[in-house]
Amino acid sequence: MLALGLSMLWEQSVDPEAALRERFGFAGLDAVEAWVSLALARTWEITVDSCSRVVISDHNAIVWVHGDQGTLVVKWSRARERFSNLEASARLLRTVAEHGIPVAAPIATVDGLDRVSLDGPVGPLSVTVLPELPGEWLDVSDDTSVRSAGAGLAEVHRVFRSVPNDDLPSLASPKALPERISQWLTGWDRGFAPAASQRVRDRLASLPSLEDPVQLVHNDFRAANVLTRNSRVVAVLDFDDVVFDHRVNDLAKATVYLGTRFTDWRPTPAAAQLMFHAGYESVQPLSPTEREWLELLVLWHGIMAIPGRDDTAGWASAATGDHEHQVDPPLER
Repeated sequence: MLALGLSMLWEQSVDPEAALRERFGFAGLDAVEAWVSLALARTWEITVDSCSRVVISDHNAIVWVHGDQGTLVVKWSRARERFSNLEASARLLRTVAEHGIPVAAPIATVDGLDRVSLDGPVGPLSVTVLPELPGEWLDVSDDTSVRSAGAGLAEVHRVFRSVPNDDLPSLASPKALPERISQWLTGWDRGFAPAASQRVRDRLASLPSLEDPVQLVHNDFRAANVLTRNSRVVAVLDFDDVVFDHRVNDLAKATVYLGTRFTDWRPTPAAAQLMFHAGYESVQPLSPTEREWLELLVLWHGIMAIPGRDDTAGWASAATGDHEHQVDPPLER
């Protein structure tokens, strides 16, 4: 899992001590422990004995603490423009947990709030406290785990359909998928797989319209956010990036990025993609139209994932070259 002490989640070339000081105003781990201990004592009535790990990601941090309630995970963000969304996502976690999805539901403050804004050294921080959940990151070489992950995403989508849209007021409805893809093809395609991009363009012109309405989706379902034990999903993590979209687009994005962790960024093997879809459809079968769209969307997300000409992990070949993505017929439930 993640290393003890202070580290960067993604930005491996950044000095974590400098990031902690410059982004959040903390002089070191001792300063973090002191601030977190006081914050949890005052706002949650939780006693913190020690802090073992701080991981920084952009303007966010994750802190592991140990105290009278065992091991907890404290998450904060200094991105003020996201505070309302983060508060809504914390409430959403509680709703999802109440529907039986295995998630780390927030520990409420003494005032019954799931996420609060607290004064940090250099400005307000949006803070939530979660229980640490046991498990190992999803291994995409384990077929049973991958199938369980597909079923897990389908269950998340099922529960999300019942969440009122007005509980997430700051999430805008997306543009229509054909418009998003067309805009990417004309304005953002970097030309790393021109033949594949042309296939997307040609196929887009002939696909029927999706009939399902947009709904809330996870938007970051991958190995780093799925914990397993004995080849079964025991937790789905990180609901901070939820959006409204078609479920098949979320399934396609998850298909492409399922094997990614933090600094281990590589494409999902073709066999794992098919097993993931089988697991999903064992819970929520796709319509014929959605299955047509899934093939296109997996290709599109695969092209977007190509990092550049120096593609040592093989994203381009995974999307376009060594194997042709196919969507198998749905399995019997």
